[in-house]
Amino acid sequence: MRYKIVVDSCCELPKELKGDDRFESVPLGIDVGDYHIQDDENFNQAEFLKKVAAYPKSPKSSCPSPERYMEAYHADAENIYVVTLSSKLSGSFNSAELGKRLYKETYGEKNIHVVDSESASCGETQIALKLMELEESGLSFAEVVKQIEAFRDEMNTYFVLDNLETLRKNGRLSSVKAVVASTLNIKPVMGADKGTIIQRGQGIGMKKALGKMADLIVAELKDAGKKRIIISHCNAKERAETLLGLLKEKAFCKEIKILDTAGISSMYANNGGVIVAV
Repeated sequence: MRYKIVVDSCCELPKELKGDDRFESVPLGIDVGDYHIQDDENFNQAEFLKKVAAYPKSPKSSCPSPERYMEAYHADAENIYVVTLSSKLSGSFNSAELGKRLYKETYGEKNIHVVDSESASCGETQIALKLMELEESGLSFAEVVKQIEAFRDEMNTYFVLDNLETLRKNGRLSSVKAVVASTLNIKPVMGADKGTIIQRGQGIGMKKALGKMADLIVAELKDAGKKRIIISHCNAKERAETLLGLLKEKAFCKEIKILDTAGISSMYANNGGVIVAV
């Protein structure tokens, strides 16, 4: 096997790639009080959301160990690429980098490159799919690394959530100076700046917030006909399809995918959240 792409479990892989030998998802852990699970193929979103709704405090996550990453790198592949949650949001990137060091100390030199997605969820998916395209085109390891870093730097992430409390309580909104009160039904449109969460706009009610997000995406979309848009949603398929319709009205894109959020994304997006990566 020429290459392998390792992702942490915040990355939503499309169904057709979940059993593909070229990919491996390394799970994070999730704690909701006494309820402890691994964010893997057994994740049950409906059960998880019920646990979160009934729990008075905020759920917590734990990143994979360096040893778990090292195990994922120990494969019959010439080139290993790793895609992690933003290093500003999780320790997953640092753990993956330490796993790389441990691997080389234990087994010797190997082509391993860890990409800090500076995003999450479908932002990681975008990078993983681009890595596959670059490798399948026959580029060298060095050229893939160069192009994927440039791709990451140009990528934009947007999201609208019904509930920002998990992000707030876990300290992920520290850079946001003011978030409007949910009691006013004002929904902030959020984004990322080098992996740090920022507020990009707002709308009164979810419908207007989705419209605002669609307008932002289209305004910042370059070479639309060559771009893939990925929408991840947490138990909000109708909202994702509404956003898809808005985007199709406003811009022609190469492809638009809709995916369900995995465990970590579900934890932070909460019930009803919609995330977009372009």
